[in-house]
Formats: sequence, structure tokens, C-alpha cells
Amino acid sequence: MLFDRTIDTLEKRLREPLPGVVSHRKYMHRGRLKNERPIPDHVRNSAVLILLYPWMDKAYFPLILRPQYDGKHGGQMALPGGKAEPSDENLVRTALREAQEEIGIKAIDVKVLGELTDVYIPISNYIVRPVIGYMDYKPEFYPDVREVERIYHTDIEDIIRGGEIINREILIGSQQVMVPGFEVQDSWVWGATSLILSELSDVLNA
Repeated sequence: MLFDRTIDTLEKRLREPLPGVVSHRKYMHRGRLKNERPIPDHVRNSAVLILLYPWMDKAYFPLILRPQYDGKHGGQMALPGGKAEPSDENLVRTALREAQEEIGIKAIDVKVLGELTDVYIPISNYIVRPVIGYMDYKPEFYPDVREVERIYHTDIEDIIRGGEIINREILIGSQQVMVPGFEVQDSWVWGATSLILSELSDVLNA
């Protein structure tokens, strides 16, 4: 099965050195590339989950559309996840807990394969740990309507193949910035999510 081969490949490649910031830079806007700085000491920790599951003999994972709100990440495409809580023993637990809360999966059924490189989000001062896991069945999703407007069933082959980099002008802070991203189905993926999926693509294409 293609799904099983994808899982086997990821399990092997996640034990090897990761491409990290080399992958991230493909989707960083020009201003950030010019002003790359060390990650500050005082950041807020968070984690997201790339949850692979079988569907029609392929590997899929959920991307979510955040509802429009006044915060920094309203209306964006994202991976399920959020900030670490004091009760989380580690960031893997954060990713699993947040995914269960946001999209209604059974965290106990997720088998964790590994982690990708942390991504720092300057505008919100979060550092994000991407966790990769899988389920051996296609889950039913029960989205939290406060956190999730829509769930996209995303074929991982679309991420592996990549696509055209599409630049759009986005308001970041108080400035209009031209930002690279890519399309998934009928939506545009940019920011931390595009950096994370860029590394996932490079890991699978290694």
C-alpha cells in the first residue's frame, strides 16, 4: 500500500539529519530573510500535529482553516495545534492534546513517528514544534467551531510534488509585505504552515 510505504519512508528519514532552515527559507518573505536573527530566550512554546491516515490507498492529513478573528492568525490555513500548557509533559503531548480538542480525533490512537524542525513565529513570539504521527484508519473529525472553520483532507502527494510558489501581499503587523505561499485545493497556505510543509516535502523527497 502507498500509505504503508509513506509511513515506512518517514520513519526512516526522520532518524536522519533534517533539512531544517534550508527548507524553511523557501517560504520566508524577503524582509525576514534579510533580518534573520537568533530565536529569543523568552518564547512561548507550541506544537502542531501532522496526522497521516489512509484513504483510498493513499496518505492524507488534515489542514484546517481558522475562523476570521482579530488575532494574528485568524483566517489562515493551519495544522491542528496550539500553545503548550503546564500540564503537558512534553510538546508531543501538546500536539496530541490540541489536535484532539480542535478536530476531535482520539489522541490515544495516534502513533508518533517523530518531529520536524522548530519554526519561530516572530509576530506572536511562538516557537512551534511540528510532530508527525499516523492512524491506521481514516478518522471521523469533530471540529471545534470556535477554532476550526473547515477541515481539508490533504493528499500528501500534493505536498511531495510541490507546486508553484504564489506571492501575495499580506498585512504583517503594520506593514504590507509580499509573502510566498502555495495553494492547497481552494486555499492559500503561507507562514509557519508553509515552512513546516516545505520541510516535510524535502524529507520525503530526500
